[in-house]
Amino acid sequence: MTRTFDHSAATWRKSSFSGPDNECVEVADGVAGVLPVRDSKDPLGPSLVFTHEAWGAFVAAVRAGEFGVGG
Repeated sequence: MTRTFDHSAATWRKSSFSGPDNECVEVADGVAGVLPVRDSKDPLGPSLVFTHEAWGAFVAAVRAGEFGVGG
C-alpha cells in the first residue's frame, strides 16, 4: 500500500538521541495513521512512511539488540 502526505505541512522533530553533528532522524507527528521518518541532514529529501505498528516493531527490535545496537 502506498501512502502519501503533504511534507510541507508536516511538523518535524529531531530524535532525542541526536548526535553532536546532528546525525539523526526526524519524525513528523500528527499524520493520520502513519509515522513519516526522514534524514535530518536532508530535510528536502525523501522520507519513509511507516505504520505505527511497523515503527513500534522496529524500535522494539533495536532495543532488543537485534541489529547490534541499542539495548
